[in-house]
Amino acid sequence: MNNDSSSRIVAHLKSWMAAAAPGAKLPSTRSLVAEYQASPVTVQKALQALTAQGLIESRPGVGTFVRAARTAKPSDYGWQTAALRSPLAALPPASSTMRDVPLNAISFHSGYPARELLPERLVRAALTRAARGDAAPARPPAASIPELQSWFAHELGASTPAGTTPPNPSDVVVLPGSQSGLSSIFSSLVGRGQPLLLESPTYWGAILAAAQAGVHVVPVPTGLDGPDPAELTRAFEETGARVLYAQPNYANPTGAQWSAEKCDQVLDVVRAQGAFLVEDDWAHDFGISSNPVPVASRDDSGHVVYLRSLTKSVSTSIRVAAVIARGPARERILADRAAESMYVSGLLQAAALDVVTQPGWQTHLRSLRHQLESRRDLLVTSLRGHAPAAHIMQVPKGGLNLWVRLPDGTDLERLTRDCEAAGVIIAGGNEWFPAEPAGPFIRLNYSGTNPGAFPEGARIIGEMLERNLA
Repeated sequence: MNNDSSSRIVAHLKSWMAAAAPGAKLPSTRSLVAEYQASPVTVQKALQALTAQGLIESRPGVGTFVRAARTAKPSDYGWQTAALRSPLAALPPASSTMRDVPLNAISFHSGYPARELLPERLVRAALTRAARGDAAPARPPAASIPELQSWFAHELGASTPAGTTPPNPSDVVVLPGSQSGLSSIFSSLVGRGQPLLLESPTYWGAILAAAQAGVHVVPVPTGLDGPDPAELTRAFEETGARVLYAQPNYANPTGAQWSAEKCDQVLDVVRAQGAFLVEDDWAHDFGISSNPVPVASRDDSGHVVYLRSLTKSVSTSIRVAAVIARGPARERILADRAAESMYVSGLLQAAALDVVTQPGWQTHLRSLRHQLESRRDLLVTSLRGHAPAAHIMQVPKGGLNLWVRLPDGTDLERLTRDCEAAGVIIAGGNEWFPAEPAGPFIRLNYSGTNPGAFPEGARIIGEMLERNLA
């Protein structure tokens, strides 16, 4: 009965509002009760229904009013086509590694370690102390707070052999994450339209930063122990390039680590060409069965521009990294950073410094090494048992990823789509190639959440791969 009465009131009020002006005030609830011979509850239900439909709005203490009708029309951004003109460089699409996925999915795609692999207790305590200290209200120096500069310089200097001058704290420029550092380095040391040598495959973020900087990318094939020195020399000489970007330790995506001999060979090529090596030491804290020794520790003539990040190992919320560069190169990078962001949050710098100088930091890293080893080995064993057609290029000595070669003829797009439909998220390898991919690959992160699901995830990958090749 009440529902029928309420519907009748709604229908009558809609007819009244159709003839009323926008913003017209409805009769009071008492008036509606008297007019429709209905209870106050029934009238309130009718008004609530009209409010839910967006037809009326209540203004407390004033009354209820007819909402002004707004005609929806599509936005016209055509004028921006003429204002922006053609982009200077075609930007790669957003990486699949940055996708958000359902919590119940088996995720191998991400480029970040799971929360349980981070020093959460140290980070929370460090942020609390930093918030109470002088770093919270003060503006830090443009390059960095001096104590953090000293820490980065000392860490690299600890690997410097006798006879080589270690870096000074003044050589350090702190960055809001290594990705912004790549952009500044490519812009200031390469320049728009100039050639930049990139290992192929290589970090997708470096490819993106190079595209944004408008540099001309020249792929250099790299193997499981780094690029061939002769091929690298040819690339320098043919292109006139003066900068090489590489990841000598636990490369993303391949997991490759250069030998000491290969480090010396590449450094000799760079020196002979009067060029720079941009060394991205993103996985410095993720050694498993070896320890990373930066190429930069072998150079004191400014040929190596060293990039060191704390974001992945400390916390994704503490985006702090550093570039160590000597000579005029450092000044150019600092000038670019000043134009981009002026300085890095002193609060985050203080928190990062607090974490890495706590005794618990080294304890955490020792535990992390064992956890990464067990996860890596579990995923390797699972793939070999459930997906024998997926060839693991090598078992990496550190880092976070397995680089997996799939059989020729694999439809990579279909495989990733079928795996996702079955609840497994993988990252197709094409986005790690600066040019055409050398074959069908996938990159699997073994540092993600729920390692207990690795066998099931490998089983699904194997099943979908078999269907793909059938």
